[in-house]
Amino acid sequence: MAALLEVTGLKTFLRSGGNLIKAVDDISFSVNRGETYCLVGESGSGKSVTALSVIRLLPARITSHPAGAIRFDFRTRQEVHENVDMLRLDQAALGRIRGLRIAMIFQEPMSSLNPVFTIGEQIVEALRLHNPEMSVAEARSRALSALQQVQIQDAQSRLDDYPHRLSGGQRQRVMIAMAMACKPDLLIADEPTTALDVTVQAEILRLMKSLQQDEGMGILFITHDFGVVARMADRVGVMRRGKIVESDALESILRRPQHDYTRALLNALPDNLPRVAKPTLRDSSAYLEVRDLKVWFPVRQGVFRRHVADIKAVDGVDLSIRRGEIIALVGESGCGKTTLGRAILRLIQPTGGDILVEGRSILGLSNRELRPYRRTLQIIFQDPLSSLNPRLTIETTLTEPMAVHGIGASREERIEIAAQALQTVQLDADYLWRYPHEFSGGQRQRIGIARALVLNPGFIVCDEVTSALDVSVQAEILQMLLELRRERQLALLFITHDIGVVEYVSDRTLVMQAGRVVEQGPTAQVCRSPQNDYTRKLLSAVPRLPEFAVQTR
Repeated sequence: MAALLEVTGLKTFLRSGGNLIKAVDDISFSVNRGETYCLVGESGSGKSVTALSVIRLLPARITSHPAGAIRFDFRTRQEVHENVDMLRLDQAALGRIRGLRIAMIFQEPMSSLNPVFTIGEQIVEALRLHNPEMSVAEARSRALSALQQVQIQDAQSRLDDYPHRLSGGQRQRVMIAMAMACKPDLLIADEPTTALDVTVQAEILRLMKSLQQDEGMGILFITHDFGVVARMADRVGVMRRGKIVESDALESILRRPQHDYTRALLNALPDNLPRVAKPTLRDSSAYLEVRDLKVWFPVRQGVFRRHVADIKAVDGVDLSIRRGEIIALVGESGCGKTTLGRAILRLIQPTGGDILVEGRSILGLSNRELRPYRRTLQIIFQDPLSSLNPRLTIETTLTEPMAVHGIGASREERIEIAAQALQTVQLDADYLWRYPHEFSGGQRQRIGIARALVLNPGFIVCDEVTSALDVSVQAEILQMLLELRRERQLALLFITHDIGVVEYVSDRTLVMQAGRVVEQGPTAQVCRSPQNDYTRKLLSAVPRLPEFAVQTR
C-alpha cells in the first residue's frame, strides 16, 4: 500500500534580511496509515519547519522550496484517492485538505485558540468551514461528541466556556478535539505535551494512541523528549541542522543508534549522565528552615466583596535545608510549588508560619531589614527571556544588583566580578556588552544563573530552570549547578516536574499536592519505593525509555 504521506528530497529555505536560511535541507521520510512517525531533534533542527512545510503554513513571502516533493494520499468526499503534491497545490485545493484531511495540533494551545470565542464556537466554525451543508445544531452536536471523545469533563457546559477558563491540559484536549472533529487522515502534533504535567501528558498520549487506533490515522509527532518517543513512535527520524541524520524503527534507534548525534542525545538524558559525587556537608545545622508555612489567597464575592473562602496555595509546609544540599520539590501544576518557593524568598507575603535563615526569622522584617537577606536568598526563573530586561546589556543586568548591595568598590571592580561570573557559567566575558535577544535559550539561562551568583548567595530557588531546554543544554546546566553546589556549598531548592532530573540532582525530595507535602525523604527512597498513592501516580505517569536503551555509551 502507498504511504499516506511521502516527503522526498524536501528543501525549505527561509529569507531573513539578506540571508538565506536552509531550515530544511534535502530530507525524505514517509508516514503510513495507522503509524506514528516521530521527528526528534533539538531546537533549530528544522522539525517544526518540516511540519509547517507539509501543511503549507509558512509565510509565502519569505519561503521557498527549491527542491523536493510532499506527496499526500488525498481522500476526496467521494472516497476517491488522489496522490497530490502539496507543494504544487493552489490555495483553494489546500483549503480542501487543511483541517479536513490533514490536521495540526500546535505546541501552545492558548496561543492557538481565539480568546474572544467560546470553545463550541471555534469547533463549530471548523466543522462548518469544511461541511457547508451542516447546520449549526448538527455542528454543535458534533462538537459536543468531539469533546466527549477527548474525555473533557462536563463537555456540555465546556462548549460555552472561553479558553482562559480551562487548564493547560484541558486546552490541549480541546485542540485535539478540534483537530479530530473532521476525522483527518493525517495528524501533525508539534510538541503537544511539552508544557504539561507528567500525569496530564500521559493522559494526552494515551488519548492520541486510542484515537489513532479508532480512526486509523497516521501521526507525524514532533518532540525532543525521548521518553515520549518511546511511548508513541513506530519509526523515528533524528533531525540536526535541517537534515535527517538517522531514521529507523523505534527499537533500532534506541538499541543500536548509528549516528554520533543520536548517541549524544541519548547520552544527555538524565538517566545516562555521569553521576557526580555528592559533597560532604560541612555544617549539619539547617541553613534555611520553613515551619508550618501558609499562603492563602482570599476569595471575595458579592457587591461588597465579602471574604467567603480561601484558596490554600500553601497549607502548612515544613522543610529544612543545609548548605550544600539540594532538595527537589515536585508535583503537578497548581500544587503550590512555585508559590512556596516565592514565599520563602518573601516575593509573596506568607499568611502564616515562619521562615528562618541561619536561625533568625525573616517574616517580621521590614523591607530595609530584609535587604541583606535579598542578597543571600536568590532565584533562577523558568523563562530567562522574560526575566531579563531586553533594554539592558548583560553588564548592566549583572552589575546593578551588586551596586544595590554594595558589592565592589567601583564600577570597574563590579564589571570584573560580572566577567568572572560569566566565565563560571561557561560564557565569554565579551558577552557583557550584548543584549538578551542575542543569546540562545540555554545561554540566557546561564546568564540568569550568573545574575544569582554575583551576589554570592547561600540559597537559590531553581524554578523549572531546565523545563524548556533541549536535552543537551539541560545536561550542561544540571552538571554546572552540581559543580557550583560543590564549590560554593550552595543550598538549592529545585522545583521541577521532571522525575529524571529529580533523580539526577537532588539529595532529598518533597512531593506536593494541593498545597501540602504528602511525601518526603531521600530521593532514591521516594522515587523507588514511594509510600503515598499520589507519588506512585506521578511516577507511573513518567515516560521512560525501555531498559535496553538506558546505556548508550
